[in-house]
Amino acid sequence: MSDRTPAGQFFDAAIGLLQRVRDEEAEAITAAGTLLADTVIAGGRLFAFGAGHSSLAAQDVVYRAGGLALMNLLAVPGTVGVDVVPATLGSALERVDGLATAVLDSSPVRSGDALIVISLSGRNALPVEMAMRARALGVRVIGVTSVAYAAKTTSRHVSGTFLKDHCDIVLDSKIAVGDAELTLDTVAAPFAPASTVVTSALLQAVLATTAATLAERGIEPPLLRSGNVDGGHEWNSRVFEQYGDRIFYRH
Repeated sequence: MSDRTPAGQFFDAAIGLLQRVRDEEAEAITAAGTLLADTVIAGGRLFAFGAGHSSLAAQDVVYRAGGLALMNLLAVPGTVGVDVVPATLGSALERVDGLATAVLDSSPVRSGDALIVISLSGRNALPVEMAMRARALGVRVIGVTSVAYAAKTTSRHVSGTFLKDHCDIVLDSKIAVGDAELTLDTVAAPFAPASTVVTSALLQAVLATTAATLAERGIEPPLLRSGNVDGGHEWNSRVFEQYGDRIFYRH
């Protein structure tokens, strides 16, 4: 029996989106996971960037139990979350030309690395320029975005292009323009966003592929264990020691 409560409808919508990305993005997920594994094997470093709520998915793959120790957060001050006051400043910074280039040029990112750029709309100057500049530096770029925005909105970058236009691999989250899954006659605006759920699942699927690919090639994946299980800290210390030159959140 279907649950028609708002909660039930949201779960149905989120599950439907997860099924779509599982089935429709399978090839891209495999390609992205393989790209990251290739980068690790070649001695490259891994970075993830997202602005605003897209940053939540980037943070979700950095320094966490069960995750790859080599994934680093590429942060742009003022855009990493809603902790900046006023919170609207983060949205304004996403539209500033030149900011991404300044951040990349002063970061440890270099040729041979891989960068995941997460932007739901993919239309703002910051993620578009981030992908463009990274590729100019010789960095492989994986974009995570909703491709639908490119068909239904206009770009805010001077080039008129979107994030999807500047990536080696694009992962389409399938999120509808506006990022709200529910409507009710009694509620004036659509509500209940699912982009965080879907984008985080996409990235975890990619990193699961990376770990399995490394193992298939005879390389122990540099995974972290929970510090709340016995032996977790000792395990992580060994990983940090082995890969310390590629882990920047401990410096």
